[in-house]
Amino acid sequence: MIAQSRLLSQTPSFLSLLPNASIATPSSFLSFNRTTPSPCFPLSLSRPHSPAMASNSQLCNGVDDALQQLDFQDSELDRFAEVANKVADAAGEVIRKYFRNKFDILDKEDLSPVTIADQAAEESMVSIILENFPSHGIYGEENGWRCKEKLTDYVWVLDPIDGTKSFITGKPLFGTLIALLYRSKPILGIIDQPVLRERWIGISGRKTMLNGQEVSTRTCAKLSQAYLYTTSPHLFSGHAKDAFARVRDKVKVPLYGCDCYAYALLTSGFVDLVVESGLKPYDFLSLIPVIKGAGGVITDWKGNELHWEASPDSCATSFNVVAAGDKLIHQQAVDSLEWQ
Repeated sequence: MIAQSRLLSQTPSFLSLLPNASIATPSSFLSFNRTTPSPCFPLSLSRPHSPAMASNSQLCNGVDDALQQLDFQDSELDRFAEVANKVADAAGEVIRKYFRNKFDILDKEDLSPVTIADQAAEESMVSIILENFPSHGIYGEENGWRCKEKLTDYVWVLDPIDGTKSFITGKPLFGTLIALLYRSKPILGIIDQPVLRERWIGISGRKTMLNGQEVSTRTCAKLSQAYLYTTSPHLFSGHAKDAFARVRDKVKVPLYGCDCYAYALLTSGFVDLVVESGLKPYDFLSLIPVIKGAGGVITDWKGNELHWEASPDSCATSFNVVAAGDKLIHQQAVDSLEWQ
């Protein structure tokens, strides 16, 4: 857990785990002015600057061209971001009340765990979205599709607690995921860690921010030098297990157990590669603007763009996902996966 321990040791300390700790909320730090040019500022946290793992600032503008062509007004994106932050704040308030407290744990049909915190957090998120955008659609992990209109261009995709197993075992490496899709394209994404009070936000045409500071992935041109994360090696099966092993055996350090937080670490330049299998749309759609806005790459195992149509008839199908801070090791990972 080298990268993880480096990050956690330099946060404001685990006093931030306390619900009443006096720490400013992430939304109070965020700035969304894309008209003012600025370089990709590094985090205040230290990170490696070896030739193989320098800052990937040259890729900070690597935002998907198709999203840039949507040509949203700054005021529209600012409004979406304002509401998205309120949604994350509301979920965080609920989640912190239950974190490391006793509560019932239920099993879904697929035997994955769910708690009252998951359900209550999603309801708080939905209420804010409907209050501000009553015509927008919503697809939540816990309750699926909701929309007052038959057709809508805008759909919010929500995962109140990505990493419920981490949450119920008291590990603060889960996250709240929020995506806003426009005609099935992610134009806004949030990864929020409500206990550590860290929030990454990616917006179409803008650079990714962590608590008000621009962040970027780091360069790592060789797979043999890469730090790799996946949630658990036990989540791979069949051919996917063999494909993952081909990548794992080529990297410098394989690491486990971060859920969506691994993608956040990749975005901030602490990790080089994340490979996972069987993710649902609410697990990865929010990650796309966040990672791309920091100069990274995220695709399926064939190297294709991740795409999911959100509608009343949509099923949350499974996807295989590979994300990288550097396009060179992304291609090497795809080649190693040999996914047909």
